[in-house]
Amino acid sequence: MQNGKVELLESKASAKRVWEPSKSTVERVPNVLVVSRGQPGVMNTAHWHAQVEINFVFRGTMQYRMHGHNVHLKAGDLALFWGGLPHQLVDTSDDPLDVAIHLPLVHFFRLRLAPELMRKLTHGATLVTRSLDDTDFGNFNRWTDYMRSGDPARHEHAIHELLLRLERVSFEPFYLAEPADLPNGDAEPINLPPYANIAGICAYIAENFRHDIDSADIAHSADIHPKYAMSVFKRSTGMTLSEYVNLLRLSYAQAMLMKDEANILRIAMESGFGSLSAFNKSFVKLTGKSPSRFRRETQTVRGTPDANLLAPIEY
Repeated sequence: MQNGKVELLESKASAKRVWEPSKSTVERVPNVLVVSRGQPGVMNTAHWHAQVEINFVFRGTMQYRMHGHNVHLKAGDLALFWGGLPHQLVDTSDDPLDVAIHLPLVHFFRLRLAPELMRKLTHGATLVTRSLDDTDFGNFNRWTDYMRSGDPARHEHAIHELLLRLERVSFEPFYLAEPADLPNGDAEPINLPPYANIAGICAYIAENFRHDIDSADIAHSADIHPKYAMSVFKRSTGMTLSEYVNLLRLSYAQAMLMKDEANILRIAMESGFGSLSAFNKSFVKLTGKSPSRFRRETQTVRGTPDANLLAPIEY
């Protein structure tokens, strides 16, 4: 340990790693926390997943091409962005080291950040803070180990501390790169498969999922035919439009159940469901338990979260 920084015991790579998004499993487990620690891989094409992504850079540099802007990260940077919009790691230094945490949306909606900041994040902005202290290096090491431990209590403890760390950003200087902020007006276009409408579709859903929307509304927002929208979205993300809308609605509802005493009917309506029966059916399908049981277990036994919802995986 030097200057309070805990070094990760990872082997150094001699060349830049290349990572193929098509081999990823993270898209197929939107309700599972996915964590990786090591050398990030340069991507040949853009990547998409239905979680919020957190990057903490221990060593080296990383260059992201986001939807409408570029982000350069260096050692000591903490970045947060909405994974539901295409993003691509296009370059790194020769020997980078980072922790990447893909956080299920239920935890994103638990964050107590300013509503306008949350809205900007769901529309593709990237938050970067360099206001770190020596504890951050050790904490991200520990949180990663706890999330990998298989111990539900440690896992929930790590998530709780991580959320508090992210909320602390509000009290410190941070940089918010937004899609309109193109460096010198000439940010390179993201390298996507022929699914350029995905970014607009995801942004529209993130803005409107709590309202009564269907595939026709979503397709109209992207100025494409509904059948084409459904086909493009399924091929690009592995999820149907209705599955993604339901995921956001249920994640929002889960967050309300964990922190709010509102009655379940109100939560169902505020999350975008047209009826309590539809909400209950979708909720049980996602979590394996009723909303009332989910609330009871998460509010009274914080140390024993749902293993299906929180179990970490590697990718």
